Amino acid sequence: MEKDWLKYEKEAFSLGYTNICGVDEAGRGPLAGPVCAAAVILPRNHIIEDVNDSKKLSEKKREILFDVIKNQALSYSIAFATVEEIENLNILEATMLAMKRAVKGLNITPDFVMVDGNKCPEIDIKCESIVKGDANSMSIAAASILAKVSRDRLCYEYAKQYPQYSFDKHKGYGTKLHIEMIRKYGPCPIHRKSFLKKILSK
Repeated sequence: MEKDWLKYEKEAFSLGYTNICGVDEAGRGPLAGPVCAAAVILPRNHIIEDVNDSKKLSEKKREILFDVIKNQALSYSIAFATVEEIENLNILEATMLAMKRAVKGLNITPDFVMVDGNKCPEIDIKCESIVKGDANSMSIAAASILAKVSRDRLCYEYAKQYPQYSFDKHKGYGTKLHIEMIRKYGPCPIHRKSFLKKILSK
């Protein structure tokens, strides 16, 4: 049986909501760089071919879909929470802040927000958190792609600024290569210092 990518959207429409927004983030786990969130409002009953949870798509596919989603969405917004905000707040609160900024950045105000995960940001709009939403909702999956591509593109810029860390290869995640580079060169300004305690204590 084929998956109904619009199941959650249809439920919200059936309750009388009209502008339904999907929200997802990228970059909670890395040791460096900001966390990114995206919000997407798609036309009613709209399916974008090949859209899926960003983790299930190749980088090339995500790059292609990035422009398709932006062109077909009624409204979209991409926002970040900085390394400083992650350090000052903690990664969960910084993620909620990025999500809140993404929703606020939409040029159409949604009346229903669906967020991937188990927690909603503090917003004055009806909000539902959906575990594995990025694998089950077209709007959230589209947001996951925008967030992931936006953050990856930033990491390619970091690779030019800080070439010794190879940010283009690991995107800030705690790979063997990245950890080796941190131990060799120490942290740089975009590293999340609170994430490095175990690595630097060894």
